[in-house]
Amino acid sequence: MSEQTETLFPSSSTCRLPPGIWRGLSASSTSTRLFTILAFDQRGNYLRMLPDGISFDTAARIKQEVVRVLSNHASAVLLDPIYGLDAALQMSGHSGLLMALEKTGYSGDSTYRQVDFIPGWNVQKIRYMGAAGVKLLVYYHPESGALAEEIENCVHEVSEAAHRVDLPLFVEPLCYSLDSNISKSSPEFARERPQVIIETTRRLSRSGADVLKLEFPIDTAFDNNLSHWSETCARINEASVVPWVLLSAGVDFDTFQQQVEIACKAGASGFIGGRAIWKECITMSESERQHFLQTTAAARLDALTQLAEQYARPWTDFYQPPVSQENWFESYHPGKSS
Repeated sequence: MSEQTETLFPSSSTCRLPPGIWRGLSASSTSTRLFTILAFDQRGNYLRMLPDGISFDTAARIKQEVVRVLSNHASAVLLDPIYGLDAALQMSGHSGLLMALEKTGYSGDSTYRQVDFIPGWNVQKIRYMGAAGVKLLVYYHPESGALAEEIENCVHEVSEAAHRVDLPLFVEPLCYSLDSNISKSSPEFARERPQVIIETTRRLSRSGADVLKLEFPIDTAFDNNLSHWSETCARINEASVVPWVLLSAGVDFDTFQQQVEIACKAGASGFIGGRAIWKECITMSESERQHFLQTTAAARLDALTQLAEQYARPWTDFYQPPVSQENWFESYHPGKSS
């Protein structure tokens, strides 16, 4: 880590990790302990990008094509079990594998969003397939009362299940409006969004997550003040007691690149980028897609990685490795310890 970064981000209170979680985070990050992760765990959004009536085999094949090329440029790849098996089998052996646990969408209504899990899928199976970590997406609003507490308990329970098999848990909280008359993309919610995400970070970083995958805290459609962006990301960093990374949330690449730089300067440990990197290629022909992936998309990932390497905060600021000592394996058991 650079001298400048050390000054900006002094050592945190750290906890000591068991071997599996340490190795999972290491396998998902660069040699400098930064996350430069490709996300392609989309299912519902992915199908809406494809022509109507597309077959399962075609959807899985396109995902495999994208991952086979871009995994060579990423520290890890985030996939889903529905369309992602072939992609997981064909991805670079130099990249870690993260697997989504939740069903796409949510149960309940638009103002009361509960976690819904994929039937027949669990953290034990994620461990069986050789993944380096588990990803859990939750819809969360800190002012939703009993539901907020329910989501926090859910995160804690999933973290315990992941830690029992010594896998790290990446938690992705998505904000939403509690008023059905106010959309997430409205100016009204844009004013509320920064504090919602800051408080979400404060609470869920203490609920068992090992890494938070966060939305950019500013709705850039209504606020182009870069100083405000930086100040709000700094508040995110202050609120989190675990490493955090920025997700792309479907924005265009130029916007995401700017957001990644600001977030990493504020203390993020990298990014998990999806549609901002690859979305244009989904409807291309196979030859056009290969050219796009090998040129434009790969260059995008490389540019984001360069920003992370220059500015991001390593996750080892938060965690210590296990202590090596004679006969350590006799008392070895999974789970984090302070």
